[in-house]
Formats: sequence, structure tokens, C-alpha cells
Amino acid sequence: MEAQIRLNFGENSPMRKIQIAEMAITNLYVDSVDEQKLVEDGIRGMLKELDPHSSYTTAKETKSMQESLQGSFEGIGVQFNMVEDTLLIIQPVSNGPSEKVGILAGDRIVSVNDTTIAGVKMDREEIMKRLRGKRGTDVKLGIVRRGINDVLTFIVTRDKIPVKTLDASYMITPETGYIRIGSFGATTHKEFMECVDSLKSHGMKNIIIDLQDNGGGYLQAAVLVANEFLAKKDLIVYTEGRTSKREEYRARGNGKLLDGKVIVLVNEYSASAAEILSGAIQDQDRGEIVGRRSFGKGLVQRPIEFPDGSMMRLTIAHYYTPAGRCIQKPYQKGDNEEYAMDIEKRFRHGELYSADSIHFADSLKYQTLRKHRTVYGGGGIMPDYFVPLDTTQYTPLHRQLSARSYIINANLKYVDNNRNALRKKYTSFEQFNKEFEIPQSVIDDMLKEAEKDKIKPKDENELKQTLPQLKLQMKALVARDLWDMSEYFQVINTSNHIVMKAVEIISK
Repeated sequence: MEAQIRLNFGENSPMRKIQIAEMAITNLYVDSVDEQKLVEDGIRGMLKELDPHSSYTTAKETKSMQESLQGSFEGIGVQFNMVEDTLLIIQPVSNGPSEKVGILAGDRIVSVNDTTIAGVKMDREEIMKRLRGKRGTDVKLGIVRRGINDVLTFIVTRDKIPVKTLDASYMITPETGYIRIGSFGATTHKEFMECVDSLKSHGMKNIIIDLQDNGGGYLQAAVLVANEFLAKKDLIVYTEGRTSKREEYRARGNGKLLDGKVIVLVNEYSASAAEILSGAIQDQDRGEIVGRRSFGKGLVQRPIEFPDGSMMRLTIAHYYTPAGRCIQKPYQKGDNEEYAMDIEKRFRHGELYSADSIHFADSLKYQTLRKHRTVYGGGGIMPDYFVPLDTTQYTPLHRQLSARSYIINANLKYVDNNRNALRKKYTSFEQFNKEFEIPQSVIDDMLKEAEKDKIKPKDENELKQTLPQLKLQMKALVARDLWDMSEYFQVINTSNHIVMKAVEIISK
């Protein structure tokens, strides 16, 4: 991996030129300049002319990026939402510092260390900064709880809070487990195997892995998950670049999921590590891919750290699937805008609606390694079963309500007012899933509120078309607030065409 770095400080070296330019601007420019920012802009300018994924992050950006991948940060351990200027706790993290001192779902945090945060238009970033802090330090929270007149005070000792990378896992049919991976981080493989063990104890023989909207993360995490499915020495992925020689990642043959059917779900937002896992499963003929062509991010970045904690991530190689397909979609150097508009272009070409509108050159045809099926290169992973995007599923009214937070706010208000009654009535999720329906009055109130904002159905027909999906989404949100994300997906997936297609295929 270690490429030799050549340094040239000679009289006519490009390096010398940059130094002179920087010194001249700092010392002679008409206005005062921030030297630090000048250099950062210079680095960004250089990277902009390379590829779309080489990037520079400041020390602060680098730290927050690493927290989400490393699987933990230090804080008080609550899931929350902002409702009308107030921080409402959706759920304390199980066994986390807040739960240990008795903070409950539905509590509102109104002050942090005697500074009022409710009703003062403080932005989310600022609030997060006050709640997070070094492990072992105390923070004093003022909390308003329904049914209690006084503001309650809790002292919470901050601790390491695990960040989960798996969104959901449950039995989707009596023999098939469903696991949704949100991103690939340091803890993904461990979380994945815990879910696998649990689902196996419930009779899982086959598995559906949902990587829709999974933007990637650590290569190593994808390799470890792929290893569970593949035979000894099977190639998972390899990387190769101008100065980075070919490096292969192979299965060790000690996986726990070597038998049973496998289906992997992808869409146009599945990228990077998600494409490594799906490419390996497809090329080794271990399972089938369902959905739409994935994003096509197959460039390997090497982090180069600067002494001040900032970082440059420089592309040094390409990822290739076992059959030799390059995952990276084509790009023009320096034209990041065109690249960023790629998904938009797929919409316009009709690629997201029909597999027939996707044309591949013969040079992009590859064969899978065991059954010699034809698969295509040219960027992204093309599924074995294409599921078009259904534009009728979400009406313009639904999209407006969602974008302006009407749905989430109506849901939070409803759960907040009825949490205890709902918990008493539905003692299990199974019972809730079978019997619960969001009251029409909640929908009516929400539509009345939205109308003040000039958001209303175009006609009776649009309203009729909106209601089924809207009610399902609200039911899923209530399930999330009373239980967790697995229950949310269990409800919402019944309307996800890609998930339902996978269930149909795996049940045959």
C-alpha cells in the first residue's frame, strides 16, 4: 500500500511555486487574509480537479465523520427530535446514561447546565454541542414531563454511546430473515452476527440483506460480512491503482451463512462498501440482487492526516468485483457537477422506471464465476431482478407534507399525548401491527394545519390516493416511537416494492 512519495523542492519545482504564491498573497495582498483558509482553499482547489471523491475536511469535520464510522461518541444517550423549538426525547438509548437516571421517552429537555435551550431559537448543532462532552463528565438537565408541573432536574454522567449501523432485523416470512444495514462501520460485522444468531433461533433458513440507501463506509466491514457467505479462498473484492499494486480480499471459509438462499437489495443510493458486498454475492453466484442499479462509487481513498487534525482523503485505486468489473461509474476529471447530477440523469432517461432503457456495450459484459451468467460493468451493480421506481406511490401532497415536517410533527404530538394508553393497549408489537390504525382525527388535524401553509390536495382524487401510504407511514412512525427501528421497517416495508419482490422470489 505504501507508495514512494517523491518530493521536489528544486528551483523550478511546482512546490516552490505554491510557496511563493502563498507568501506573496499573505504579505502583499490589498486586504488581510486568513492564511489557514488560504491554504485550505488551495488544497480544495487541487482536489477539485481530480475525481469526485478525493476530498479535504477540517479538523472538526474529520472528528464528526470518524465518530459515525467508529461506532461510538460520548454523550447522554438519547434519540431526540426538535418539536416547535423544544427537544423532545423519542427514546433513551437502552442502558445508556440517560435511561439509568430515569429519563423517559416523551420527556422534554428545556435547559442544559442552567442555560435555557427551549423556545430560544438555538440551532441543533449548538444544542448537540452542549449535550455531548467527555466521558465521565456530568451535565445538569432541566426536564419537563407530562403530568408534572415542576421542571425536574437530572444529573447525567456522560458515557460512550454506541452508534448502531444496522437499522432493522426481523423474520419477514417463517423461514426468511431480513436485515437492513444502514452503513458499514467498525461495529457492523458484530451487529450483523448478533442479528443472524437471533434470527436463526427463530428458524431463519434464508436471508434478505437490505442495502437500499446504504452509502457505504469501511471496506473491511463489507469484507467481513461477505466472508460469512462465501467458500474458502473465494475472491470478495480487489483494489488496483497506478502506484498501488493489486490487493485481494478473499473469504476464509469460516462463515456461518454458507447455506440457504440469499437476496441483496440495492437502489440508486447504494454505494461503495454496499456495492462491494452485493458485487461479491452476485459474481460468486452466492445469491441474487434485487432493485435498481447502484450508485457506482468504486474509488479507494487513502486518508492523509495533517498535524492540525484536518485530513485529505486521496483516491489511490479502483475497486473491482470478483469477475473484474470496475464498480466506479465514469467521470470527467474536474467536472463534479455533471457527476453529481448522474441520478437526476437516470430519472430523465427513464432508467429508474424501466430496465429496457439501460443499454450496455458488449465490452461491459462479464461472466459470473460459477454459473457464468452475464453481468454488466460500467459502474454500479446491475440487479438480477429490476424493480422500477413507482412515482405514483407518493403523491405531490404526501411529499409536501413530509418535506415541511407535518407528518413527523403530527406523529410526535399523537404519541406524546397517548404514549401510556398505547403501551397499555398494545402489549406486543404483533398485536399492534395487526390491530392499530392511525385515528382519522390525527390525519384531519394535520391536513387542517397544512392548509394554513397553503398545502392541500389538488382534488378529492389526490387525497384518496395519498391516504393509504400516509396512514402506513404514520403507523410505522408510531411503531418506531413505542418500540424501535426494526418495528418501523416491519410496518413500512409492506409498501416497499423492492422488499416485496425479494420476498416473492425467495418464497418460490
